[in-house]
Amino acid sequence: MDYLTLQISNPRNPCHPRKSAIQKKIIREIREIRDNPRFRKGTQTQGTYKMNINLKYKDITEKIIGAAFEAHTFLGNGFQEVVYQRALAIEMRKAGLEFVREMKQDVFYKDFPKPIGTHRADFVVAGKVLVELKAITELENVHEAQLLHYLKAYRLEVGLLLNFGEKSLNFKRVILSQPNRGTQLKSLL
Repeated sequence: MDYLTLQISNPRNPCHPRKSAIQKKIIREIREIRDNPRFRKGTQTQGTYKMNINLKYKDITEKIIGAAFEAHTFLGNGFQEVVYQRALAIEMRKAGLEFVREMKQDVFYKDFPKPIGTHRADFVVAGKVLVELKAITELENVHEAQLLHYLKAYRLEVGLLLNFGEKSLNFKRVILSQPNRGTQLKSLL
């Protein structure tokens, strides 16, 4: 079982210095995650909260994110998207991932059995995870929505949005629940 360990300092302890606004925000976000019913079987002991996180295709997405960090660490930011796409392909091969780059994907509409068009996805990894790359200064909600629409159209459940344009790699893991019916977006940072 994999666990995510989060340290929560005790604000009532007078030995701790005052928290900055950023530290307070992080603590607030950790508490929101901790209290989320999706993370069952958590235990809290002496300021450490352990959560059991079962993510779909976790092993694949971890390797993709690791490969992306490796590419970004070497290249930094400032290149065109295609440069990062090529570097990521090299790193994913090293990680032993099967993928198709610039794969022409059919786009489906509702429950209509035939595709209504095609689109080229940056990467489809192991036939299960859609990877969309960006090389922009900051990700916006529209990029996350774009990935959600791609997942819905391609009838996939898990997607990664990777932005190489920021000072450090930024990524979002998006899960489309019920890919063939009504959709709900679950974004996990």
